[in-house]
Amino acid sequence: MAEPQLFGWDVGGAHVKACRLVGARVLDVAQWPCPLWQGTEHLEHVLAQAAARWPGLAHAPHAVTMTGEMVDLFEHREHGVQRIAALLAGALHAPRFFAGDAGWCEAAQAGRHWMQIASANWLATARHVARALPQSAGVLVDIGSTTTDLIAFAFGRVPTASRSDVQRLARSELVYQGVVRTPLCGVARRVPWRGERVNVMNELFATTADVYRLTGELDPAHDQQPSADHAAKDAAGSRARLARMIGLDARDADDAEWLDFARAWRSLQLAELRSQLDHVLAAQPREAALLLVGAGCGAFLVPELLSAGATALDYGRDVAPLHPAAAPGAARWAGVCAPAVAVAALLAEDLR
Repeated sequence: MAEPQLFGWDVGGAHVKACRLVGARVLDVAQWPCPLWQGTEHLEHVLAQAAARWPGLAHAPHAVTMTGEMVDLFEHREHGVQRIAALLAGALHAPRFFAGDAGWCEAAQAGRHWMQIASANWLATARHVARALPQSAGVLVDIGSTTTDLIAFAFGRVPTASRSDVQRLARSELVYQGVVRTPLCGVARRVPWRGERVNVMNELFATTADVYRLTGELDPAHDQQPSADHAAKDAAGSRARLARMIGLDARDADDAEWLDFARAWRSLQLAELRSQLDHVLAAQPREAALLLVGAGCGAFLVPELLSAGATALDYGRDVAPLHPAAAPGAARWAGVCAPAVAVAALLAEDLR
């Protein structure tokens, strides 16, 4: 008898992340670029790609979380939740939407529970981590392409009272910085250059992807968005874009100096993330500092956020329930697509 399938989805404003569970374990994971602000046809295109990748998609259960309701395509977030839910209901078999404390909702109930459904993907991931590590306390550090989630968990629970983005922004649990899409002018106002601290040009000249391309830390498979100038996403293009941040051209310094400049930006972003993490840790019991669970395409930064005596785990390798026959690289992608994996694992558990 074939093991039952279940699919998990995280519908964002720039990417769609999805996973296939077989027998409640992760067999395959994928991420597709999806500029939803440009139109829902981009989401329809992703669903067609997923159907081609995973035969049987239309007949399996589906667990869905989302942040895509935030894009300016929609009049307001309620409208966004309803539109996304209706579109998915037309393409998938009876999808269930993660509504946090309200449980699971069908598409017809999405309008009534839109506030619980909207941007709840962080809660799905944190809840799955807490359940998977019931004897541990720590902080989920999910550094994605656009944002970073810093969510404490403790002995099977997610103790934060935050539920909305504005509450999480106020408590440092949501940091609007990531390792791909963040404009560098949003990372710092001044940056070191040749022994001075120089004002940054507040223009979309470069993004954090340019930094991590030059440092060699950004996996090309996770680099799915256009560059700021829509030019080449290579080292030369990244150097040219970084130079513009301080009114220079790439030819004004050699490659080694531009690499040092990229590392300066990296240090500034790390300092900001450490500062925000300190706020979250200060609100937790002392034992919460002992474990950081890294996720997202920027998880490579997590070891540098560790405090003395703390330990780092990787969501994809140490938390996600991997199938013995999982596709090559599934653990790595499970970490990048943690909310999709988490929401699928939670539904699989609740359906038992």
